[in-house]
Amino acid sequence: MFDVVIIGAGMAGAVLAERFAAHGKKVLVIERRKHVAGNCYDEVDANGILIHKYGPHLFHTDDAQIWEYLSRFTQWHLYFHRVKAVIDGKPVPIPFNFNTLREVFPTSLAEKLEAALLKNFDYGKKVPILELKKSADADLQFLADFVYEKIFLHYSEKQWGLSPEKIDGAVTARVPIFVGRDDRYFSDRFQAMPARGYTRLVENMLDNKNIKLLLNTDFHEVMELRGDFIYLFRKRFKGRLIYPGQLDELFSKKFGTLPYRSIAMKFETVDAENFQAAPVVNYPNNYDFTRITEFKQIHPAQTPRTTILKEFPQEYGAGANEPYYPIFTEEARAAYEKYSAELAKFKNITAVGRLAEYRYYDIDDVVKRALEIFAVLN
Repeated sequence: MFDVVIIGAGMAGAVLAERFAAHGKKVLVIERRKHVAGNCYDEVDANGILIHKYGPHLFHTDDAQIWEYLSRFTQWHLYFHRVKAVIDGKPVPIPFNFNTLREVFPTSLAEKLEAALLKNFDYGKKVPILELKKSADADLQFLADFVYEKIFLHYSEKQWGLSPEKIDGAVTARVPIFVGRDDRYFSDRFQAMPARGYTRLVENMLDNKNIKLLLNTDFHEVMELRGDFIYLFRKRFKGRLIYPGQLDELFSKKFGTLPYRSIAMKFETVDAENFQAAPVVNYPNNYDFTRITEFKQIHPAQTPRTTILKEFPQEYGAGANEPYYPIFTEEARAAYEKYSAELAKFKNITAVGRLAEYRYYDIDDVVKRALEIFAVLN
């Protein structure tokens, strides 16, 4: 009945389902949750505010192809993301930049540090904090130590349960110092939010007669691997299986459980029109949660109350919470490679996405990856 089966209706699965269906293939999408859009799922809450149930997801890209592709399924409202971090009780802009210098340090010291940054780095460059710590310049060493202690160290320890030195550089590079005055969190050419939310965007992508959607269904209920073969509804399936989920689950954890990091999401209603000075405020120190998001500042709404989300990082436990982030250590990567080698035995299974490929993807990255895979498979 089906040419392609996709396990998961998140962004990767939705892109591939849409592409195969648009080219005449019969596609079955199996989703264990009761909704589409994966961790990008959003909905209007009791306060009339569009919230992201699995934490804030911000769209930004420099790739015109990705922008044009997604624009087929949504209109946009322009949005430039801004984040602050609480340092010594004061919210200041991050990534740490020239504006932050003047809010944290006396003017003379801020100017001295700014001059040192401009002497050693190009204007507009983002310098990873661990790279800055290697500088021989005494002023930059002072700045690196300050930012490392006040923003980077304890936040990373809370987020990952590990010291920063044990985490892959691809993760630590996401917390840079910006050589300039731009307070925007991203500097990409295209920055916006889907006007009616990510859920509606994904629903539009899946709105095709060639796509059948099976919600609230664990793929193990309808599919199994026997030897080197795939069985769907107890019959041999010879088509293409797209798998965006956890590889250890696909192979029944035969090589053990892969480590992930999870987050407890705690939503609160605040009886005020606004709660904080930026859409997201990070709390590197003194609190169990890492950040607070105020969704009204991301999706404007005329309401007397506001909705906030506090994020409490925690260990992942299968069946107990969601696997949000692969843990990027050498040991974890070695464990993943065993499952990757097992996957290679199946010529008709393709793994794609943050969990399946055990790497970090922004939204535009995963869309690009899915489009690249389709170009190879089609």
